[in-house]
Amino acid sequence: MKQSARSTSLFLLMLLLLLASPSSRADSEPFPGIQQLMTAEEFKASGMEKLSPDELKSLNNWLIGYTAWEAPNQRRTSEEVQEAEKAFEIEANLRPPFTGWTGKTVFYLDNGQVWRQRHKGRFSYEGGDYAVIINKNFLGFHVMTHVATSKSIGVSRVE
Repeated sequence: MKQSARSTSLFLLMLLLLLASPSSRADSEPFPGIQQLMTAEEFKASGMEKLSPDELKSLNNWLIGYTAWEAPNQRRTSEEVQEAEKAFEIEANLRPPFTGWTGKTVFYLDNGQVWRQRHKGRFSYEGGDYAVIINKNFLGFHVMTHVATSKSIGVSRVE
C-alpha cells in the first residue's frame, strides 16, 4: 500500500473514532473497538478483516491512546478534521411512535440509522412531529435535538 493511501486510511479511521467517541461520564460504555465503530462494509473495505485478533487488539489500544492524547489536538489544529466536523449534521424523522425519552431510549430514524440515549434524563412528548437534528457539541459528542420542542439529549450511534 502506498504511503499516501495508508495515511488517508489512517486519517479516515481517526476521523471515524472522533465521530464515535464515547462520553467520559462514569455511566459511559467501554470502548467498543474498531469493528463495532465501523459498519461491516467499512470494515471490509478498509481491509481490517485481514487483521488477526492480536493485531485488532493492538489497533484498538492505539485508538484509545490516540483518542485520549492526540485527537483533541487534531480537532483544534487540523483543517481537515474541522471541516469534517462542520459537515456532520443529520436531519431525519424518528419512526413513530415517539413519546420522548426515558433514560436508555433507542431512537430509530427514517434513514435507517439507530441511536441510543447517552445521558440520563426524561422527556415526555405527545405530539406528532418527529423531526430531529443530530450534530456534535463543542466537545465532539453527538446531540439529538427534537425540532418541534428544541429539547436535546446526548446520543451515540448504534447502527
